Amino acid sequence: MQQLPSNSISLFCFFCMLLSSSYAKPRISSPAFAANSCNFPAIFNFGDSNSDTGGISAALYPINWPYGQTYFHMPAGRFSDGRLIIDFIAESFGLPYLSAYLDSVGTNFSHGANFATGGSTIRVPDRILPTNEGFGFSPFYLDIQLSQFMLFKSRSQMIRQRGIYASLMPQEEYFSQALYTFDIGQNDFTADLFADMPIEKIYASVPDVINSFAYNVKSIYNSGGRSFWIHNTGPLGCYAFVFLYSPSAPALKDSAGCVKPYNELAQYFNLKLKEAVVQLRKAFPSAAFTYVDVYSIKYSLFKEPEKYGFELPLVACCGYGGIDKYNFSLNAVCGASGLVNGTKIVVDSSCDRPSARVSWDGVHFTEAANKFIFDQISTGDFSDPPIPPNMACHREGQLKALGQNALVNIS
Repeated sequence: MQQLPSNSISLFCFFCMLLSSSYAKPRISSPAFAANSCNFPAIFNFGDSNSDTGGISAALYPINWPYGQTYFHMPAGRFSDGRLIIDFIAESFGLPYLSAYLDSVGTNFSHGANFATGGSTIRVPDRILPTNEGFGFSPFYLDIQLSQFMLFKSRSQMIRQRGIYASLMPQEEYFSQALYTFDIGQNDFTADLFADMPIEKIYASVPDVINSFAYNVKSIYNSGGRSFWIHNTGPLGCYAFVFLYSPSAPALKDSAGCVKPYNELAQYFNLKLKEAVVQLRKAFPSAAFTYVDVYSIKYSLFKEPEKYGFELPLVACCGYGGIDKYNFSLNAVCGASGLVNGTKIVVDSSCDRPSARVSWDGVHFTEAANKFIFDQISTGDFSDPPIPPNMACHREGQLKALGQNALVNIS
């Protein structure tokens, strides 16, 4: 792995942290908000494995047991033991779980579709799955997900007009009334890190990644989307799989045991993402853009797990071996078979209490952690503007008209 950031980059990212957390965290307490909650009839989601509900398993390879064990009691195309944040968002609106666009069996798109796939990036990845060259990334990067959405929008209405599956397609007006959710960006940087790219060069690539993201959001706006819910990326330096590629020098770890330079990179991306969202608001004042700081929520689970009822946050619940007892190894990952000391094993069991764990497989979160994250974003404390998902159809001017300034208590 290349030399990690210089002191100047670290100092710069310190200021990034201050800027990204500078907005006040209000507590929404007015009945005016409840009376004006949004009635989203559909969700269209774009992202990676953090919100994939069956895309990559339908297109490339199955996600095996014990994935899905906690809630679905069977593999359900999700990289977790149960539900994801996007599932809890759908539940909160009274909507069914999103069917993956790529899944042709038993799907129902009447209330939206999920274009996210595990391993997706914003930009075109250098190594595309399937590959025999070690790690690879999804061929369904964000531009492709946008193309799939555009095709879905037109074809779904053709089917509604004369197809026998009309009831499985969203109504035409749903496309302008839906919530468009995004959770993507993490893999753009893990791909570069794993390719041993100098971290200074990775920093330099961030504007291009952000521009590509903004282009896709603008395209959806131009197609009629008006409500956007955008998650930032999580603390890359806290995931067990990253430790395989990071130096073990104690000076590079923070008090939570996470790799500081990688988290600083994530925070730099998040700062630029937030700036892009601000520019999108200015460019499209008739739309509502909500930036959601899931980084801070996720990091709190690694820094103070006991405070929230969790334990061993850096250790994968489902995995095998690895370095420093993180229970993660590329030779035997969760749900797959592998060779360990010449012996074939199958990693088909998990820890005893997934409900008390943060990391499910060394890369993704447990259902319990996902539920915690959803509960936090539902308060509005981690959003800009400070609203929960059920208010995400309101533009900032509309929120002020509802009396936000007078009716919100600053915690």
